[in-house]
Amino acid sequence: MSRRNAEGAASGATTAAVFGEVLRHFREAAGLTQAELARRIPCDRSHVARVEAGTRVPQDTFAKVCDELLGTGGVLLRLWRRIDWYPQVEHPDWFQRRADMDAVAISLREYQERLVPGLLQTERYATALFARVASGEDLTERVRARLSRQQRFLSEGGPSYIAVLDESCLRNVVGDAEVMREQCAALLEVGRRPNIRVQVAPASYPELLRPNVSMSLIELPGGERWVYSESLDRGHFTNDPAVYAQHAHTYDVLRADAMSVRESSALIGDALEGYGHHGQPRSQRDDLDQEQLQRRERRKLRRNRPRFPRRRSRP
Repeated sequence: MSRRNAEGAASGATTAAVFGEVLRHFREAAGLTQAELARRIPCDRSHVARVEAGTRVPQDTFAKVCDELLGTGGVLLRLWRRIDWYPQVEHPDWFQRRADMDAVAISLREYQERLVPGLLQTERYATALFARVASGEDLTERVRARLSRQQRFLSEGGPSYIAVLDESCLRNVVGDAEVMREQCAALLEVGRRPNIRVQVAPASYPELLRPNVSMSLIELPGGERWVYSESLDRGHFTNDPAVYAQHAHTYDVLRADAMSVRESSALIGDALEGYGHHGQPRSQRDDLDQEQLQRRERRKLRRNRPRFPRRRSRP
């Protein structure tokens, strides 16, 4: 449990239902329906409904915006910080060590292929992913455990987190098009946080030197550094300085050669738009695919074209 959650548990405010009830009170006092509040935030009405019901964990930015819209004087954000959102969450035995590191890490750099990293997954994406191997209460607990790791990084003043995603993370469909559209939108939103950067290693850059597997570079308090990777059902750790230096170099070169944050946001936006058009007739989808291809080519040309000094008029 993180320090913030431990403090929340000690305060006695330990249930998401408390936050939901207070939010509902202020919303109704302001004369707004759930749909009206959702439009002003903005978010989906179902998100507001689930937060009020205590079945969805909001981010601190949600609480802050609601405070401003409802004129609460900051009550919701202060309450958000006191609540233990994930009490008694259990991780698989083989993953607990990594979860413990995330709870205290001061810096995290990741490279991920095929799947969006757990720290960036939406609830629906994580549910669709775990639904392949679990159901019922087991599914619910796995999703809760995954989302519990995110709060520290998504909180104000969270530790530095840099994620380089192989483009396959955006193209490999988990759930359905709507789940992927929501996930892409979440990547764009979280990438605007001051402590988080999301970059994409596109498939159109074959010259990129990518790691052989997804990996994490974790820095702990006191300067301790670890490399973490996974196989099917096991986590692999090493703090050998030479191994860490080798993987850190590979990561730094990849990040430098991958798309910039701005270019990556544009590519993620293209993917989001594409998933929004999955229900269109084939001819319209083909037109959209062609348009997105042209955008990527223009960006690539702008990236690779030589730069010439501008001529300045002499005084």
